[in-house]
Amino acid sequence: MTSSRKEVIWSDVPKLLPVMPFVPAVKCGDMVYLSGNIGIEWKTNKLVEGDIKERTRVIMRNIAKLLEDAGSHLNYIVKANVYLKDMKDFGAVNEAYLEFFPEEKDRPARTCVQVAGLPFDTDVEIECTAHV
Repeated sequence: MTSSRKEVIWSDVPKLLPVMPFVPAVKCGDMVYLSGNIGIEWKTNKLVEGDIKERTRVIMRNIAKLLEDAGSHLNYIVKANVYLKDMKDFGAVNEAYLEFFPEEKDRPARTCVQVAGLPFDTDVEIECTAHV
């Protein structure tokens, strides 16, 4: 059996955290699996300053770019997982998240949980699975 698994990397993204075994996304068949994304501006490789809404917007823009490079789209996300450092941020994250899914019919299934910690001590991380 031949595998159609391939790493998805967009050329504008510097190799993140070279000491870690990290791949931004993997495309396998007609599905694309994105690793967790935090609010990093890829051009500076730094966490976005400001509030959690702005970090959520950056995450969603990064996810959109990775999906595009994999031949997919935000509207093709079937499942998203949101990890919050503090559940008090649930409403603010939802406000920013919904900017990318204004139509209810385009919203993916979603899980949102509070976690003990996230990379670089950030406050939100989002991962997703989409079809191509």
